[in-house]
Amino acid sequence: MKKQSIEHTQLLILSLLSSRDMYGYEMILELARRSQNVFEMKEGTLYPVLHALEKGHYVEAYEQEAPTGRVRKYYRLTKKGRGCLAEERGAWEKYAGAVNAVLRAEAT
Repeated sequence: MKKQSIEHTQLLILSLLSSRDMYGYEMILELARRSQNVFEMKEGTLYPVLHALEKGHYVEAYEQEAPTGRVRKYYRLTKKGRGCLAEERGAWEKYAGAVNAVLRAEAT
């Protein structure tokens, strides 16, 4: 049976969490910053992705008090999530390289 790939939005979230634990709104801001505002994810998109990743045991959530005193829900990668990210990153780079090769090719 073929392994099921994760979606591109899940790959982006796993990549964000590979650098540090983050809470939801922080992920939205960081994704926009890293992509120069190409990816402007809304909360209605982010939280279902996070819940699916949590259900698949790729991320886990915990609560922590912020300096403001507010309790925030943070997410972190699990060992399974790190492995999935490494595998999917390689597959994505291969795919993107192939697309770029086709786009750069001149008609003969």
